[in-house]
Order: sequence, then structure tokens, then C-alpha cells
Amino acid sequence: MPNMNTSKKSSLRAVVCSGTLLALGCALVLALASTPDLRAEGGALQPMADQAPKLPLSASFSKAADSETGPYVLTLKNDSETAVKASAKVLLAVAFHAESKARNIPEQVIEPGKTWTIADLAKGDRITVSAEGFSPLELTVE
Repeated sequence: MPNMNTSKKSSLRAVVCSGTLLALGCALVLALASTPDLRAEGGALQPMADQAPKLPLSASFSKAADSETGPYVLTLKNDSETAVKASAKVLLAVAFHAESKARNIPEQVIEPGKTWTIADLAKGDRITVSAEGFSPLELTVE
């Protein structure tokens, strides 16, 4: 009978050890699973605090009066009290195979209350206006 008693003890010990390991494993999985959620919440709040101010330009699209300037014209007006030095990039909705799919517009200083026009735009073109110190302004010709 001593053999049987030893067998029961080792069997009981194996059950207790495996139960303990299972509990520790579950606790570890829960701890690791909740950590990315905490990081994501903290990370989502951080960029908002560091976000650059909005570009002080109001935008409006109009149809071109003549065919030489293209079907649409974008007018950007400086609504601030200081000059803004901005550049633009136009991602063309329609481009020929041999041509670039983007058009870079060089920097332009827009005085307070003045406007800057970007011509030769087509429906579906996406324009990104950038200026140092401001978040980019993204527009689509509709």
C-alpha cells in the first residue's frame, strides 16, 4: 500500500502544480493584454497636445473663366494678421503614363488679407498646403 499512497500524492501534486501554472499563465496573459490598451490611450492624448495650430488660410474652389487655366481654380486667403509662407503639392486625379502624378507648387508668401490662387485643377485632385509651424491643410476638388 505505500506504493498507492505515493502515487496519490504525486498525482495530487501534479494537479495542484498544473492548476497553479494555469492561473499564473492566465494572470500573465491578462496583464500583457491590458498594457497595449493603456499605452494606446496615453499615446492618443499626447499627439493632440503636441499638434501644430491650424493653417490660417480659408479655401474656396471656383470654375475657371477660360480654358487656359484649367477647369478649377483654388483660392487661398490669409485670414491671419501676419504673412504666411506656404507651399502646395497637387496629387493629380488624372495623369498620363509618362508624366508625374504630383505637381509641386513652390513657396509663396501670402500677406495678411491677400489671396493666392492655384489654377489648372481637375475634379478629384488632392491638394496639400503646407507652412512651417502649422498643420497641413488637405483639400480635394469636388
